[in-house]
Amino acid sequence: MADRLGGLLAREPRVIAVGADVLADALADQAVPVRTVDWRPPPPGTEDALNAVLGRAGHAEANATAVGRMLSARPHLVDVRPAWEVLSLEPGAFLHAGPPLTWERASGPMRGALIGAMLLEGLAHTPEDAEQALARGDAVFEPCHHHHTVGPMAGVVSPSMWMLVVRDEEHGGTACCSLNEGLGKVLRYGAYGPEVIERLRWMDAVLGPALRDAVRAHGPLDLLSLMAQALQMGDELHNRNRAATSLLLRELAPDLAGGPHAAEVLRFVGGNDHFFLNAAMAAAKACADAARDVPGASLVVAMARNGTDFGIQVSGTGDRWFTGPAGVPDGLYLGSYGPADANPDIGDSAITETAGAGGFALAAAPAIVRFVGGEVPDAVAATHRMYEITLAEHPALRIPLLSFRGTPAGIDVTRVVRTGVLPVIDTGIAGRVAGTGQVGAGLVEPPARVFTDALAALAADP
Repeated sequence: MADRLGGLLAREPRVIAVGADVLADALADQAVPVRTVDWRPPPPGTEDALNAVLGRAGHAEANATAVGRMLSARPHLVDVRPAWEVLSLEPGAFLHAGPPLTWERASGPMRGALIGAMLLEGLAHTPEDAEQALARGDAVFEPCHHHHTVGPMAGVVSPSMWMLVVRDEEHGGTACCSLNEGLGKVLRYGAYGPEVIERLRWMDAVLGPALRDAVRAHGPLDLLSLMAQALQMGDELHNRNRAATSLLLRELAPDLAGGPHAAEVLRFVGGNDHFFLNAAMAAAKACADAARDVPGASLVVAMARNGTDFGIQVSGTGDRWFTGPAGVPDGLYLGSYGPADANPDIGDSAITETAGAGGFALAAAPAIVRFVGGEVPDAVAATHRMYEITLAEHPALRIPLLSFRGTPAGIDVTRVVRTGVLPVIDTGIAGRVAGTGQVGAGLVEPPARVFTDALAALAADP
C-alpha cells in the first residue's frame, strides 16, 4: 500500500484550496500551509456558448493567428500632425474615448472635455454657449477607435489638436493619439478653464510643430524597443511612464535642441512624467489592430470606457461593441477628494492592458504597488492572475521580477468567462462634475457581462 501511495503519507502535505474559503481557513487555523486559487464555475447559462466556441474547428488556430499578429507588430513613431490633416476631421467634428455615446448620456468629464474642445476651436465663446450648442447637436462626435485612434480619459480630439502618428512596420497599419497635456486640471479630465485652453493653444502653436520637426529629423522611432527598456526600469506603461518619457526625450532631444522653442518644449516634456503614455497607447492600438478581423478568434482587440459605458471589441466579431456599465475605480484620492467625487471609469488607455502592458505588467512597477494593496507581492499576484486569461506571453515586454518572463498578453474571452477572472486595469480617476479635473488614481475591472455577451455573439456566428 505504501508503495502504491508513493510515500504520500510520509511527506508534509501540500494543499491547494479551490473555490470556497472554508477549507483554506480551517487548514490555516491548524497551521497547515495552503495555497488558495481564486476559481469559480462559469456563469450559469454560458455552458452551451463555451462548448460551441471551444469545440468549433479552427478556433485555436484562429486565436493563434490573431495573437501572433498582435505580438509581431512593430509600432514606430513616424510623424506628428494635426488631427484635421491626419484624421480628416472637419470643423465641428470631434472624437471621444470609449464606445459610442450621445450628449444626453455623457458623464461630467466627457461633457467638460467636449465643452473645452468647442472653446478651443472657436465654436463657442462661453462654456454655457458650448453646452447649449452640444445639446442642440451642433457638433458631431464619435469614438476614437472608429478612426484608428485612441485618447486618454475623455479622449476628446478636435481638428486643431496635434496627433502622434504610429505605423506598424510589420503589418502596415497606422494608429494615432493626441499629445499629453500633463496632470491636474486638463481637458482629458474634463477641465475647460482659461488655463486649460491657453495650454492647448500653446501645444497647437509650439509643441506640435516642434515635435513634428524633431520626429521627421530623427526618423522612425521604435516604440516597442523603448517600451521594453522602460518596463525593465520600473514602468508598467499606463500609470507609470517616468522611464519611458525620459527615454523618449533622450531620443528626440538632439533634434528638438535646434528649434526656436527648444527650451520650453524640453521643459514641458521633461516635467511631465506621463508624456509617453500617449505614445504607448498609440503603439498598443497599432498592435491590437493588427489582430482584428480573424474569423472565429476570441481575442479582445479593444477595451475602452467613455465615463458611462465600458466596452470591448473582439477579433472575430468585427467592429461590434459589447458594453456594460463602467465601474468606479478603487484607488487613492488627491487632497480632500474621495469616492463620492469620482466619475465612473473613462478613457481609451486600457488599450495598454489589451496589448499586454499597464495593469498586466504591475509586477514590473513596484513604485505604484499602493494601487493594488500596498505591497510588491500584491502587484506580482495581479500579474500572475492575468496569465490565466491570456493566450501568450509578450516576447519583448519582459518583467525582471519574474525572471524576465514576458507580460501576459492577448485577453481571451473564453478564458475570462471560464475562470471568472477579469482583466485588471490601473487608471486615473476623473471628477464626476464637469470642470473638476483629476481626483485620484487606482484599479478597475470591466463588467463581466461584456465578456459573456461577446462569447454569445461568437457562439452565434456560423
